[in-house]
Amino acid sequence: MNNYLLNLANKRDGIKANGIYSVCSSNEYVLKASIVKAKKDGSFLLVEPTANQVNQYGGYTGRTPQEFVDYITKLVREVNFPIDKLILGGDHLGPNPWKSDPAEEAMEKSRELVRAYVKAGFTKIHLDTSIPCANDDVKPGVPMDDEIVAKRSAELCKVAEETFQETNQDSIKPVYIIGTEVPIPGGAEGSIHDIEVTSVESAKKTIDITKKAFLDKGLDDAWNRVIAQVVQPGVEFGNNDIVPYDPKEASDLSSFIKSHDGMMFEAHSTDYQTYSSLKGLVQDGFRILKVGPWLTFSFREAIFALAHIERELLSQNESVELSNIRSVLERVMVENPESWEDHYEGDNDKLKYLRKYSYSDRSRYYWPNTSVKKALEKLFKNLEDQNIPLPLLSQYLPSQYEAIKKGDLSNDPNDIVLHKIQKVIGIYAHATNQA
Repeated sequence: MNNYLLNLANKRDGIKANGIYSVCSSNEYVLKASIVKAKKDGSFLLVEPTANQVNQYGGYTGRTPQEFVDYITKLVREVNFPIDKLILGGDHLGPNPWKSDPAEEAMEKSRELVRAYVKAGFTKIHLDTSIPCANDDVKPGVPMDDEIVAKRSAELCKVAEETFQETNQDSIKPVYIIGTEVPIPGGAEGSIHDIEVTSVESAKKTIDITKKAFLDKGLDDAWNRVIAQVVQPGVEFGNNDIVPYDPKEASDLSSFIKSHDGMMFEAHSTDYQTYSSLKGLVQDGFRILKVGPWLTFSFREAIFALAHIERELLSQNESVELSNIRSVLERVMVENPESWEDHYEGDNDKLKYLRKYSYSDRSRYYWPNTSVKKALEKLFKNLEDQNIPLPLLSQYLPSQYEAIKKGDLSNDPNDIVLHKIQKVIGIYAHATNQA
């Protein structure tokens, strides 16, 4: 079977796109919106859950890699999307979920993690061993030693190769992503105004050291399938701010990677960039664009807008119980702060604001909660029983209002939510020439 990503890295003629966007989310509505958009565009769809979302213990989604594959395969079949155009990747596969454990324990769990992903059929593997473990002698704020990162990456790659040989020889071989300057999943935790673009010297050193580590373990064939390196192109987002892409700052990196056939850059934390910035990244060699929080941020915007409409329409109707989705979400987040308390700072008013509106969108961790899901179901049920007046849609969802007026979108809350998410996906699809 043709390996689209491998060909993309080799910059071979005949490939439709000069880039690809990667949907880094496990949210049901985000996945559905992505599948429908890719089908409409006739494009490939790259989906990558992270090790925190999906792992051998279930992650915060409660799904193992095999369960995630079963789940997204079901969604794909529901809309008749070509299964051979679905590319599944594992993002940040390494010790990050177990960084509080000693290194050997965390790496053993990481080996099992990679084994589970490859066995389930994931073919794009991001080897991220850049996170220090409990007994690593690394000072706060200082990156891990490149050689340690490279050796651990090679260890995980060897597991992936062995697992593939044992289980999936009829499918395409895995491709790999490397890199030591890997942004933290989900956006920056500290200041975003001191972001440094990766130097060419650092990028070259990472490639050279990682190649040696691979070859030392006999992974010559696997090294030929290392298609991309994660570097920092100078883009980031925090709770309230965005660092836009500056092509001048990344010009040396761009020249460097364009001279390496078979290798491209992968850009993380591209959420909230403008179309021109995303297009510029692709043109400059950052041919894989990761997006995640912006998609769930857009989902949350749609839900909040529908909640306002629900209240306007039904608050005076005593026979209808409102969903109160906003207050339910807030209550659940306050009662279970573990997914946001280390990411937000401020007094009570500031924290309340951030729980709702932060670019980091830590609320994305709470939509699978039983109470939140019930409230969401009630919201949709309440609005499905109504014909939402166009003036209200104009007030709270103007883009969807225009699409409904034109006959391009049905006046249905589920379709409205998907359309809102697809507006963001569309920016990436055009920037990567997938649409």
